[in-house]
Amino acid sequence: MSLVDSIKKVIVPIHPEGWTFIGLFAAGTIVLGWIWEPLFFVGLVLTAWCTYFFRDPERTTPLDDGIVVSPADGVVSAVGPAVPPPELELGEQERTRISVFMNVFSVHVNRAPVRGTISTIVHKPGKFLNADLDKASQENERNGVVIDSPHGPVATVQVAGLIARRILCWSSEDDEIGAGERFGLIRFGSRVDVYLPPKAVPLVSVGQNAIAGETVLAAYGKTVKTYPVRKA
Repeated sequence: MSLVDSIKKVIVPIHPEGWTFIGLFAAGTIVLGWIWEPLFFVGLVLTAWCTYFFRDPERTTPLDDGIVVSPADGVVSAVGPAVPPPELELGEQERTRISVFMNVFSVHVNRAPVRGTISTIVHKPGKFLNADLDKASQENERNGVVIDSPHGPVATVQVAGLIARRILCWSSEDDEIGAGERFGLIRFGSRVDVYLPPKAVPLVSVGQNAIAGETVLAAYGKTVKTYPVRKA
């Protein structure tokens, strides 16, 4: 392995959205150091955290239309029936919802859970409750993305949290998107809900760690084994 390859394995790319914040944190660090030298080191730690927060590592996504991968890094905080947000127009029937909670140390770049065409994107203003609370799915500010997949519509809802005040979604309606492809980002800590089609079977449980674009959340009546993959 060459030196360049070794460096690439150590250095994780930073999402472009983060550079403004990293610059502000760095400038604040200089100001704090000018005010009182010990504060410089506090600012240095915060700048390092900000840089770490906006990391955007490469992921290897299984290539199979029969599975649903996690759209977010974090901990699975809920698995169970729930009615999708009304603005998504998916009906009033309950669907299996899997929620992934992201803390301030998680990767916050969100990825598509399935392949398909984006049919709906709806932003809904709301509160900023703790995203780990179940009612946050209905009451918090959120952005819903519905993907028409080979097995039916799959809704991915970015939910703002107690600290998160900005939800980004750079995809558009009618876009074709691949499983594991980046579509948005939330800062700074929140959750992502996935509403599954009726025949999807959950394969994760509450408390399990999930990796965006890699962890298989559900499958359509099959045992998940090994699939071809693509890096993104």
